[in-house]
Amino acid sequence: MRTPPRVMPAIITPFTAAGEIDEAAHEGNVARLWARGVHGVVIGGSNGEGPYLEPGERGRLAALARRATPDGFVMVGLAAESLRAARAMTAEATAAGADAVLVMTPTTLVRQRHDLVEGFFSDLADDSPLPVFLYSVPKVTGYELPTDVAIRLAAHPNVAGMKDSGGDPVRAVTVAAAAPGGFWMFAGASAMVAPAIAGGVHGAVTASANYAPALLGEVVAAAGTPAVDLLHERLVSLSAAVESHGVAGVKHAATRTGLAGGLTRRPLRPLDGTAMAAIDAALAAAGLVS
Repeated sequence: MRTPPRVMPAIITPFTAAGEIDEAAHEGNVARLWARGVHGVVIGGSNGEGPYLEPGERGRLAALARRATPDGFVMVGLAAESLRAARAMTAEATAAGADAVLVMTPTTLVRQRHDLVEGFFSDLADDSPLPVFLYSVPKVTGYELPTDVAIRLAAHPNVAGMKDSGGDPVRAVTVAAAAPGGFWMFAGASAMVAPAIAGGVHGAVTASANYAPALLGEVVAAAGTPAVDLLHERLVSLSAAVESHGVAGVKHAATRTGLAGGLTRRPLRPLDGTAMAAIDAALAAAGLVS
């Protein structure tokens, strides 16, 4: 597998008022991010409303991203509760020309059954035509993939990396250090980026890369140096102000900084005026809007 870029957005999925994917807006968003120096995207992650995507939609989003950036790195998020469903989603991603899949921990019937979760990932990696990235996002799933399980799975020849959104940079560094060469660890929360990168984590896949990709890139590049402190402080302050409002907040910030955010899919709801104003103020304070 080719080396993934160090900065990738968990890209938003713009929906119309009728709840359909706005395909032109999505393709345009990928192209605009490419023009800003973002050379990879993660489709259908948490901020892409991956759990709300329907059969066929992941593949279409990935194909549009590939068309917008023929040389870009396209990773497709899977939110599947069964191995059968994960395999079907992987087939979509493969047909669309994706580079890899990012697989969220299943939880509905297996939460805290670490053996079953490990088996799910191992079985999928055994026959996936695409490299598999582990995805631990306890804020969404209520379950954190145990460190020892992640380390064992990292030894699988088709498990290529992990996105850790738990917020603990020490844990991410621990897994990255124990994994074999060619395992690509990504920080999944803006607040953990600088210390995680300084400790040897490869890169960042975050919501903030939708609305502040240049700032995130500066943090990644400066990690481990004194110059990172003020940059990271700006990033953490901004991302906290935006992401406290959830996916709708990320979409609003993305819209204000030049992407087409579109609407969220229900049960998510749009922001009220007070929340929009708070995000606008944070973007202005970060120097991203006038």
